Amino acid sequence: MVVEEVVLVSFWSSPFGCRVKIAMEEKGIPYEYIEEDLFNKSSFLSSINPVHKKVPVLLHNHKPICESLNILEYIDETWSDRSPSFLPSDPHQRAQARFWADFIDKELYEASKKIYRGNGEQQVVGKNEVLRILKLVEGKIGDKPFFGGDNLGLVDITLIPFYSRFYTWETFGNFSIEDECPSLVAWAKRCLQKESVAKSLPDPIKIYDFIVDLNKYLAK
Repeated sequence: MVVEEVVLVSFWSSPFGCRVKIAMEEKGIPYEYIEEDLFNKSSFLSSINPVHKKVPVLLHNHKPICESLNILEYIDETWSDRSPSFLPSDPHQRAQARFWADFIDKELYEASKKIYRGNGEQQVVGKNEVLRILKLVEGKIGDKPFFGGDNLGLVDITLIPFYSRFYTWETFGNFSIEDECPSLVAWAKRCLQKESVAKSLPDPIKIYDFIVDLNKYLAK
């Protein structure tokens, strides 16, 4: 029997790294976890991701795979014999899932930073951008339990790690995501009933405290 080496290099608060954790847990793939210090990046990280020097990086039999969405698809294809599949078999539905995952990936994180790093008008702009994105995505759930149907799919795994940051966004921006996007919050609570999600997401209060400390660090 061939023993595969699977290693995830990430940082505890990274929503992008959380995506990979959820995917590995959903597929039941054993892996080793290595915590990277993003404030004092190691030469190891530079060697496995020399282009961006960012986490997460998945090492599969010593071969690195970078960028979270790319890693999710790699996991789905490499361990296609394990359920669930993260992408639908229908080409149009598969293209739609990739579109929404890419949309979330490119838009949400950058918009949210305006809420907790900005002041005044910039915070308002960030809040409005975040709500616009969340409402658009909320509209795609329909009457399905998850974006992926009955199981977590690519879009679910892409978005759910940001749920740990909702408290931070709401506290800094003085608004309620549940009031604005009740169906999306109901979806998030369904996701949290999954063990793969519950054990992979960091505590929202710890995320808030981390971001407060990060803002102080960046202000020096």
